[in-house]
Amino acid sequence: MTSALRFQNIDKKYDEKEVLRGIDLNILKGEFFGLVGMNGAGKTTLIKCLMDFSALDGGAIDIFGRSHRQSGARKPMAFLPERFVPPYYLTGRDFLKYMLTLQALPYQADEALAMLQELDLDPAALSRPVRSYSKGMTQKLGLAACFLAQKDIYVLDEPMSGLDPKARALLKQCLVRQRARGATLFFSSHALADVDEICDRMAILHDGKLRFVGSPEQCRRQYAADTLELAYMRCIA
Repeated sequence: MTSALRFQNIDKKYDEKEVLRGIDLNILKGEFFGLVGMNGAGKTTLIKCLMDFSALDGGAIDIFGRSHRQSGARKPMAFLPERFVPPYYLTGRDFLKYMLTLQALPYQADEALAMLQELDLDPAALSRPVRSYSKGMTQKLGLAACFLAQKDIYVLDEPMSGLDPKARALLKQCLVRQRARGATLFFSSHALADVDEICDRMAILHDGKLRFVGSPEQCRRQYAADTLELAYMRCIA
């Protein structure tokens, strides 16, 4: 099957601290893949390396067979960072228009309203400056921008952050629709229940190394655990 993302023997240091050591992952086209780990395990660093925000100290990353260092290679991707902060002076509508313009895509008012409804964001928010948004509203706006772009790969760093239970459920429904059209999802999360529910495969990153790669069910079996949370704890012990 076609590889969407390929991480090959990735090493990354900050000063003398090894943050990532020998990371090797192959994420297939159309796969939903979750990256889990404690704070400081290296999840966000790996995503920053993928986006070429951080230079590698070793290894290579390919996006649909092209080096991630080529800016054109990232064209099929939509990215939402963990700490998403849109320009505070823009309205929600202006932000969506700006993000779509950067990708040479038209802004369709009806599509934008439908997307806000899917994510339970009040359409009135489009006319308000984002500085007035709550954390949850800001997160929904970022997710809306990603999904409106209709990309082949979604790279989401803690996408459930700030979302209430209803919004989390609606986001999962949005992801199901993206899966149906063949999109790939690579996301980091602390919520193992979400990973268990929506992921085909997962990786446990601990102390800069991969401790496990496989399906949630395989993880439970390998660590003789009834829940993914218990399997995770046994994995990193």
